[in-house]
Amino acid sequence: MSRREQIRMSPEEVSSYLAGQRVINVATLGPNGRPHLAPLWYFPRGEGVATWTYGKSQKVANLRRDPHATVLVESGDSYEELRGVSMECDVELVTDPAAVTELGLGLTRRYTPGVDEDALAEVVSAQAPKRIGLVFTPTRIVSWDHSKLGGTY
Repeated sequence: MSRREQIRMSPEEVSSYLAGQRVINVATLGPNGRPHLAPLWYFPRGEGVATWTYGKSQKVANLRRDPHATVLVESGDSYEELRGVSMECDVELVTDPAAVTELGLGLTRRYTPGVDEDALAEVVSAQAPKRIGLVFTPTRIVSWDHSKLGGTY
């Protein structure tokens, strides 16, 4: 078995990994053709992830031109700890205020557990008109977990 096969995560491992991490790095193509990279909070959704961002952000301008992105989630401080998932994604831009609010609620629930639901809904509803939802659906997933090598290279 190749090293690549040894470190690949199963679909279940990918799901578990995404559920346990906190930040995605999203690469879109800027107007000059160069990658534009931005970190975002997210929540797992289906095989991919979802989030929201300001409607006037550069990443949204880029995604309006080309609704494709590469999403990276990675961790590890040494070679034998390296883990990650890279997803080439089709991106849906969600503009319906109710749907944007739902995405915002999903996101804020994940990062502010235990907050009063009514207070949370009020804050998210106030922010939703300025936001765009982003739903990342993978067309290709590459994963690695170097801990599967047991410390050997």
